[in-house]
Amino acid sequence: MPYDFKKEFKDLYQPTTTPSIIDVPEMVFIAVDGKGDPNTSVEYKNALELLYGLSYSIKMSKMSGTQPAGYFEYVVPPLEGLWWGEDGYFDGTVITDKNKLCWTSMIRQPDFVTPEVFEFAKISLAKKKPDIDISKARLKKFAEGLCVQVMHIGSYDDEPATIAAMERYAVESGYVIDINDFRRHHEIYLSDPRKVPPEKLKTVIRHPIKKR
Repeated sequence: MPYDFKKEFKDLYQPTTTPSIIDVPEMVFIAVDGKGDPNTSVEYKNALELLYGLSYSIKMSKMSGTQPAGYFEYVVPPLEGLWWGEDGYFDGTVITDKNKLCWTSMIRQPDFVTPEVFEFAKISLAKKKPDIDISKARLKKFAEGLCVQVMHIGSYDDEPATIAAMERYAVESGYVIDINDFRRHHEIYLSDPRKVPPEKLKTVIRHPIKKR
């Protein structure tokens, strides 16, 4: 069976609807930065096309015999997003003008994805899709550290109540929310909104914290 990060790291991808504290380790991601309403922004649509294009170029490299050293069969991990406001602090509880949202969309990669593997994937994707702007993607290591997280089930617009409960739990557990210019409101999308009704969408919501 292909290696499935969601099943192997249930603490990261399958939290319960009751908030919990987690120390998130360093992981490798392909990331694309942008701004705008994810529901209508062409920039966001292009970012997802680029992220999935590169991720599947790496995953399917075995088909052409160009798989990197250490390659293994795996399921491409879910899409994730770091979010903040154009005007500064943003914790997901108040959403006014979505056009002012800033984001980093990203997909986790296996540890064998080195800068060299990433560059090869960009070359491969550029040949298949010459109109795509490869330059917007970057490979990054991200160590999120101590966080509070919860599984939100339902529409994205209904997240504020879940976030408020999650943040109350963090405070009651002796922590404070530590969102800043480097640590962001974080969402992991386990459902495809094109196929799953809004009330059944599963989204991991995660906020950075520190000891009070």
